[in-house]
Amino acid sequence: MKSTFKIFFYLKKTTPRTNGCVPIMGRITIDGKFVQFSTKLEISPALWNQRTQRANIAKGSSAEATDINERLTYITSRMLELYRELQEQDLYVTAEKVKNAFMGHTIREHTLLSLFRQHLDNLEKVKGVTISPATVQKYDRAYRHLAEFLKAEYRVSDIALCEINHMFITDWERYLRTKCNCGANTTAKFMQSFRMIVLMARNNGWLIGDPFAHYKIKLEKVDRGYLTKEEIRRIAEKEFVCKRLEQVRDIFLFSCFTGLAYIDAKALTEDDIRPGFDDRLWIMTKRVKTNTDVRVPLLDFPLSILQKYKGKQAFKRVLPVLSNQKMNAYLKEIADVCGIQKNLTFHLARHTFATTITLSNGVPIETVSKMLGHTNIETTQIYARVVNEKMSHDMNNLATKLGNMQIARG
Repeated sequence: MKSTFKIFFYLKKTTPRTNGCVPIMGRITIDGKFVQFSTKLEISPALWNQRTQRANIAKGSSAEATDINERLTYITSRMLELYRELQEQDLYVTAEKVKNAFMGHTIREHTLLSLFRQHLDNLEKVKGVTISPATVQKYDRAYRHLAEFLKAEYRVSDIALCEINHMFITDWERYLRTKCNCGANTTAKFMQSFRMIVLMARNNGWLIGDPFAHYKIKLEKVDRGYLTKEEIRRIAEKEFVCKRLEQVRDIFLFSCFTGLAYIDAKALTEDDIRPGFDDRLWIMTKRVKTNTDVRVPLLDFPLSILQKYKGKQAFKRVLPVLSNQKMNAYLKEIADVCGIQKNLTFHLARHTFATTITLSNGVPIETVSKMLGHTNIETTQIYARVVNEKMSHDMNNLATKLGNMQIARG
C-alpha cells in the first residue's frame, strides 16, 4: 500500500522558556492526516529560519545552531526509518503509529505470519505424536500461500493482527481462487487453517472482534470417484511387462480390499497382521492421520497379495510402497493400459473399498465406518454411496417379498 510521508518542524512560541528559548515541535503527515510531537529541543527564536524550518546556521554558525540541526536531522532520518519498517509489517501506516514507535510508547504489535510461524513450530514438535505429518503439511502450505498473498497483493512481508478484517479475508479468498487456481474445497481448507490462527489471536486477546463473523467457509459436496467391480477385475487380470507397474497395481488393489489410506499401507508391518477372535488374520493398527484404531479382517484376495511380498521388505514392512507421487504417476499408466477413463489415484482405492467392496455388498455403514477408522459416521457417508447396482438388487428383493400384488378392478 503506497502512502505519502512528510515531516517538518516549527516553534511553539506560545510557551516561551524563562531563558527566552521556545520549544521545537514536529509534525508528521501521512496521507493528509497529521500528528504533532515534541522534539524535546528548544532554541532561541533569533536562530530559527522560518523558511527552512531549521536553525539559521548562516547567523554566526554557532555551536548551538549546529547541534540543533544535527538533532533534527537525526529525528527526520529515524522517523523515515520507522515509517519504512512499519510499512513492511502493517497494512495501514498512520502518523500516530510512526510517532508512537519513535517515542517508544508502544510494544511491537503481534503480526499474522509471526503467530502462524509460531503455530507451525509448535506443530512440528508434536508431529507424529499427537499431530499427523499431513496436518503439519496442510498448515505449512496455507502459511506459504498467505505469505505470497501479502507480498503480491498488499506489498508487505507481514501484517498486524489488528489489521485483519472481512475485506482481508475476501481478498485472500479471491487470490486463492484466481492466482493460485485453487478449487472451492481447497480454498475452504486453506481458510479453515487461517481461521484457526485468527481464533488463537482472539483467545490470546491480540485481536478484538471476529473477522469471520460475516464470512462463511463453504465446502461443496463432491461426488467422490470409485471403481466398479468390472474395472477392479480388469486391473486385477491385466498382465504387466513392467515389474514396477505390477507392484503398484498389487498395492492399489490391496487398499481397494482393506480401505487403508496411502500412509497406512506404507507403514503397515508384520506386527500389524494378527489373528482375531475368529482365528482369521486381521489388520490391527492405528491411522497415521488421526491415531484412531483400525481393525480390518483380511479377505483371501488381499491376503494373497501379502503372501506374494512376504519377507521381501526391510523393517518388517509388508508391501513395497513407493512415494505417493510415484504411486499416483504409475496408476495413471495403469489406467491407460487398462482402458479406464477415470482419474486413478491411490486414494481412489479407499473410496472403492467403502462403495464397491463393502456397502454395495450389504456391509452396514456402521461396520464400514469402523474399518475405515472414522470417528463419526458422517465422515463415512462422504466416502460411500449406494451404487445403482445395489439399489437395483435391493428393489428386486423388495419386489420378491411383495409378490404379485395387484389392485382390485372395478
